[in-house]
Amino acid sequence: MTKNSQSPKDRRFLFILIFCTVSGAILNGSAGWAQTIQCQQSDQATAQCLAKSPVIGAIEGGAMGILAGAGAALGAVGRRYL
Repeated sequence: MTKNSQSPKDRRFLFILIFCTVSGAILNGSAGWAQTIQCQQSDQATAQCLAKSPVIGAIEGGAMGILAGAGAALGAVGRRYL
């Protein structure tokens, strides 16, 4: 019988880190997409807004969401598990 090399504490932290980063990417990606579409449909749309694709807005939002989610996970469990 082989013993699992990761402790339950490590697996729990890894799960929280992955969950927070994926959640942040999804939430911020969809928010970036919606913000770009809303900006393009507004009466006072700027040239920068009109030139930006909703896909690029979603990618930028998702990237920020990954960083925010990882930071949230580290802040939430960092003191307890690290």
